[in-house]
Amino acid sequence: MIMSDPTSPQPANFQRRFYYLLNFERALQWLADRYDDLWAEEERVFLREFPALPLGSRALLVRMLMRVGPHFRASKLLYDEIGCPLEALAPLNALGWVDANPPLTLDQVFGLHTKPELTKIFSLNPAAASARKSELQESLSFLHPGERVYRDWHPGACDVVMRLNVTALCERLRLMFFGNLRQSWAEFVLADLGIVRYERVLLERSSRAFQTRADIDVFLAVHAYRDMLDTIDDVPSIEAMIPEIEALACDHGWLDQRRQKLLYRVGQYCERLRHWDTALAAYRSCAFPGARHRRMRALEQAGFHTDAYVLALQACSEPESEEEAQRVGRMLPRLRRRLGLPIEPAGMARTVERIDVVLPMPAQPASVEMIVRDALSEPGAGVHYVENTLINSLFGLLCWDAIFMPLPGAFFHPFQRGPADLHSPGFHAARRDAFDQCLALLDTAQHEHVIRSAFELKAGVQSPFVHWGMLTAELLEQALLCLPAAHMKLWFRRLLQDIGANRTGFPDLIRFWPQQRRYEMIEVKGPGDRLQDNQTRWLAYCAAHDMPVRVVHVRWAETLRKAVV
Repeated sequence: MIMSDPTSPQPANFQRRFYYLLNFERALQWLADRYDDLWAEEERVFLREFPALPLGSRALLVRMLMRVGPHFRASKLLYDEIGCPLEALAPLNALGWVDANPPLTLDQVFGLHTKPELTKIFSLNPAAASARKSELQESLSFLHPGERVYRDWHPGACDVVMRLNVTALCERLRLMFFGNLRQSWAEFVLADLGIVRYERVLLERSSRAFQTRADIDVFLAVHAYRDMLDTIDDVPSIEAMIPEIEALACDHGWLDQRRQKLLYRVGQYCERLRHWDTALAAYRSCAFPGARHRRMRALEQAGFHTDAYVLALQACSEPESEEEAQRVGRMLPRLRRRLGLPIEPAGMARTVERIDVVLPMPAQPASVEMIVRDALSEPGAGVHYVENTLINSLFGLLCWDAIFMPLPGAFFHPFQRGPADLHSPGFHAARRDAFDQCLALLDTAQHEHVIRSAFELKAGVQSPFVHWGMLTAELLEQALLCLPAAHMKLWFRRLLQDIGANRTGFPDLIRFWPQQRRYEMIEVKGPGDRLQDNQTRWLAYCAAHDMPVRVVHVRWAETLRKAVV
């Protein structure tokens, strides 16, 4: 594979003007180094021919890739560093990568023009011109079916419309680089400007998202089915999708997780349509977290109460998570009643202290959490709104090295906020020893030094746990002073049990008494609000381990009065 060297020294002015092209070429070189065994012939041709293009042609192609296409007007592609777009277009047109005179539908013409421009193109009268653009498009659709080249749509126009023909190819390249279609080439720019900073993880040449061409095909197929699910509403089409999704072969955990999540979404979609049989078909082989509970619900809704009960008993004896155990605990009494079975008494859970307060109605709109924070704060006992941010941040700082271990299948490129397998069931197991070493620091008080060092050295670096915008040096010091290491260890172990479910649900507020080196956590509920399931689980966990936590329920006073807590 012959590629130009985008890392060779370039004048500073050149780098500034063609930053986007240099970044694209860096990505191509990265791909060439790692994927030579997986290229399709079309991709090999692109990687061979692109470096040989004139500078302006390469730059124009990348400019179009970074914009919404695939159709563009030449008059909208005027860039000082490129010059005449038509001149830059010619070599691209010769390769077939751009079509300089494509047939266009009415919808595509509307996508290229503003409403005032369309009014002139179609010679609309003032009454029609006052309509919305979408209404104009609908009214003209019957008069202008089919496709025509641009000059037939707009005779006498000085502009040229072109269509980019390598969009799908370059989307595959972007997918192979990032391992997803969520990130764009702009990641390079944000990193170069220092706007977004990523942890430097050692990446071997073998570090890549896809190991076979089939992996790429599976990812694109899953992505296409997800898009299709947003557009179809007939059950036969959905029924046909399910066996096709099940047949997709996934040899990698992170890729199979996407397929399983798709089946889960299909099942949820069918539940909303109340097509229980189709939902059950989707959940039948789905291993995504929560799918077994959804299957129980669908069985119950479909009237198969015995089957739902049997499955609920299995889940009760071997729950996949605390979340499932909680949900099954609510479902079993209902199923027993429907089957005429005796109701077993529920175990007594440790209660969480509840406080009811009356506060004056705020004169200006404000969140109830902030109002309670201000009402409870007092000298020497400040209250902070932290919700899910503080405990997660402390965990992320203490366990930074374990989280960013360069394990196979975890990191594919330099722009990852966290490991790709973060939410997979095997995430903790693959790093168990490293996490155990981190948590062991809590037994020796060394955790304070490690957390402070990470806070200083990693400041602003992207992390799936650390919330830099919230975590000030003052808040960090208060937390390290007032939070017992034993409590942090309990929180962190529960986080590792199920990161996807347990990263949320923490109480809204935390109050510190620095002089007494103690704290309390406070969950706030406004009028008519109720605890969510993940909040109930965290509150129960804290109460079971004698952590100071309570729930404050607020109601508004008809007249101003001081709240006493």
